Amino acid sequence: MKQYRVGIIGATGMVGQRFALLLADHPWFNVTALAASARSAGKTYGELMETRWLLEKEKPCPENLKDLMVYDATADLEKVAGMVDFVFCAVDMPKDETRALEDAYAKAECPVVSSNSAHRWTPDVPMIVPELNAKHAEVIPAQRKRLGTKRGFVTVKSNCSLQNYVPALFPFPDVQDVLVCTYQAISGAGKTFDTWPEMVDNVIPYIGGEEEKSEREPGKIYGWVEDGAIKTAALPRFTAQCLRVPVTDGHLSAVFVRFAEGKKPSKERILEVWENFKGESQKLNLPSAPGKFLNYFPEDNMPQTKLCRDLEHGMAVSIGRLREDSQYDYKFVCLSHNTLLGAAGGSVLTAELLCAQNYI
Repeated sequence: MKQYRVGIIGATGMVGQRFALLLADHPWFNVTALAASARSAGKTYGELMETRWLLEKEKPCPENLKDLMVYDATADLEKVAGMVDFVFCAVDMPKDETRALEDAYAKAECPVVSSNSAHRWTPDVPMIVPELNAKHAEVIPAQRKRLGTKRGFVTVKSNCSLQNYVPALFPFPDVQDVLVCTYQAISGAGKTFDTWPEMVDNVIPYIGGEEEKSEREPGKIYGWVEDGAIKTAALPRFTAQCLRVPVTDGHLSAVFVRFAEGKKPSKERILEVWENFKGESQKLNLPSAPGKFLNYFPEDNMPQTKLCRDLEHGMAVSIGRLREDSQYDYKFVCLSHNTLLGAAGGSVLTAELLCAQNYI
């Protein structure tokens, strides 16, 4: 397989650090450039991570990245773009600034695979979950035409929490209404218990902007490419409540689903579909793809966050407690690792898909 030179924009934050770990020994991707804010520029990654590394309990900062100089993501944009075949973007900036930065890299003929939310509603920017809507990459030529580029484009990941419950629903074409309550880990806010001690023994019933994303973004994932844009699907309809809970990693969702009248599948059929589901990343056997994407646990007390979030290296969805409901048709719970499948890992898998599809 071809080897690709890649960069990490926003390399010093929590998601950027996840990218560093995932890419340190990647079979296709070799990290050749790191960039962050101006205050981090001019130092080596090792120097910066001596006091900033947040994932020590899992793995230390990769040795093979420590000597790389960190560039200014904005001021050194042309230099960084010239050092790589594409970049991953995980910056912590206002949305308008993030959009401008990602567009600037794309216009410098550097494809951008972003874990940020800034471009999720740009009509010709695909929001790809590789197992679900790989065909949305077909909008990239239209985006390149708008940007005036030959190689450059932007693609984004969806919100981290909906990447556990939308995959469980996506294989069923007759879903009408979905109510979901998400219980989200503190790493979703880029925090640890050391940096956010007030979350210990606490639940916060509000995450700014999260419910709006959870209700709106599935429509783009369910949508289709038409006239150079992603058209948003009207169904299924989603309503959501999102809570921050005292968990390090892993978002859990309680899901209630109603099917179109006369289209309610049997429980056995639902379990059969989940058991046999394969997405494009499994068909292509991509390096970061989970062997089994949807995993159902029959035990009443499963899945559990601590036990299941790292399933398939944190790239799988765990499902459990499927049963009929008195108001909806069915209810069940879903779990996934928010900074792996939901952010950095999902972005790496998206990049693998785009390379396999020859968009990069």
